[in-house]
Amino acid sequence: MSRVFSKFLSGAFLSQSRIKTSKWNKTTFRTDAVDLETTMEEAQPSSSSARSITKGKSSNDLNTGITLLNDDLLHNILPRLPALSFASASCVSKSWNSICTRIISRPKLSSALSLNPSLREAVKEVVDKVLSEPIRPHFAIVNIGCGFDANKILRLIKQKLGLNIPVIVTVNNGIIGRDALTDEFKEVKWGARFSGIGDDEYARHFNEGIVLTIGCLPGMKAEAIPLLRPVKTPQELCVDNFVMDIKEYTASVSGRQFPVGVILFGEASTDMKLVLEKLDYAMPKDTVIVGDERGCSVFRYGNDSRNAYSYRKGFIEAVALVFAQDRTRSSGIDFTAGNIRFHVAFSIGVSPVGGKYKAASVRTNSADYSTWLTAKREWHQEPLDGETILHDINTLLENHIEPPELYIGVTKNRKVSIGAEKPMPRTCIAYHGVVGGDEEYLYVDGMGIKTGDIFQFYHSDPNAALASLTEVRDALNNMKLERNSRSVKGDGEIENATNVFGGILFACYGRGHSFFGRPNADSSPFLEIFPGVPLAGIFCCGEMVRPCTTLIGQSPDAKPISCFLHVYSSVYLVMSYDPPSVEH
Repeated sequence: MSRVFSKFLSGAFLSQSRIKTSKWNKTTFRTDAVDLETTMEEAQPSSSSARSITKGKSSNDLNTGITLLNDDLLHNILPRLPALSFASASCVSKSWNSICTRIISRPKLSSALSLNPSLREAVKEVVDKVLSEPIRPHFAIVNIGCGFDANKILRLIKQKLGLNIPVIVTVNNGIIGRDALTDEFKEVKWGARFSGIGDDEYARHFNEGIVLTIGCLPGMKAEAIPLLRPVKTPQELCVDNFVMDIKEYTASVSGRQFPVGVILFGEASTDMKLVLEKLDYAMPKDTVIVGDERGCSVFRYGNDSRNAYSYRKGFIEAVALVFAQDRTRSSGIDFTAGNIRFHVAFSIGVSPVGGKYKAASVRTNSADYSTWLTAKREWHQEPLDGETILHDINTLLENHIEPPELYIGVTKNRKVSIGAEKPMPRTCIAYHGVVGGDEEYLYVDGMGIKTGDIFQFYHSDPNAALASLTEVRDALNNMKLERNSRSVKGDGEIENATNVFGGILFACYGRGHSFFGRPNADSSPFLEIFPGVPLAGIFCCGEMVRPCTTLIGQSPDAKPISCFLHVYSSVYLVMSYDPPSVEH
């Protein structure tokens, strides 16, 4: 990475007081003169001075002509430069720096996907693509298949993007994004030939691929915060510390205790239900939380001095990418009154089947992290074994062509607290996958079920998912209509309005082409409503979202119950920007 871009990432060129029109500046920029000349030709400048520059053949002629460019022309040219060339341009002069500062004062998300089986080539392809336009990254999320080495990817990305931004690398079951070379949008599921790629390509790229997402969020701070668990330490204590770490970081950079949003990646062995219950208890309702329950990850802090210390403190059970308002409102950038907002949309993928049951006896098996239980039908006294219960449910599903996946949704009434605080009552629904049943017990994944808990069976349902995707499309369209209605004042004058600048998608691995019978079903609502807006994502094993309530299988008059960890669903994180008002 060039020293110009490295300083640009650290903000060294965002203060005009540091800019000098020196021989070094001009020499540095001369290395990118070809980019500028090509860009000016694409911009089709109308002024005679600009035309004389594009016709100049020597670098001296180009540098002479640079000083004649007016601000309007520069505003047209500079945004077309690649990020490295743009970084060089920002140090040519104070006036150029001022224009560059205004250009990157708007938030931006950039992403790219590669299925190149070569790790280094794949990284190069996605990095080149996301840096093909001006951007100053504040964070990076890297999603890869298990065929790539996560630690090598982390080192390469840090070298390319700089050491002062948080980077999280996760190993996933599939990736979603736009191909860096072909610009084709793809939903790729590894281990499944129905993932939208041909047999030959599948054989070449099995479990190898990467999607890189970087974001520039002026007015916000981003940092990776790990959930660390020292040996022989109870998980609940570690989760309490994790929540406090998030609050303390947020307070340190924004003066507020609570972040705007959190993107959370858990590990397979971590009880993320407990983590989400604690976060929901501790955070206000407008704090958005999304993520993947089982995205094995490695990470680096944006504050590089913290990295070695954190790895000595314990095992990493989850990593949160925390977004908080910047106390300094993005120092050096005029961001007055502009505001970045996080929104969530959610598509279900299950439907209820049968009546409700009450857990009669409960045993846990910590060896395989499962629960064994018997249950009574609601309003009945006789306990039923697993074999009897499953026979009744399968009878109701006998018309299905293929046996669906089964889950139980357990309504849990618990008391939750952080540290020494007084426990407060909370109610939520938690899904547990059904493993099987015999003449003694019903076996389900996970723990945390208690005697007396009420539960209902749910099955994977593509028809319910398709209907829910229509609701997602409507919700996204309402955001677009809101933008259009706010973009025109009463007298017809156009004013700044909300702009959606990016999205991140978390879709269940069970969805995709085989589930819907067509490709890119989960991506289509966003791509149709916001064409050209970057979207990236992953296929998950447990989709996390907050705020979210559920009325699945309940009467319309029922009180919504919180549900943070879903199955067979897709979760959309949508980022929008309210620009400063016209007065500012």
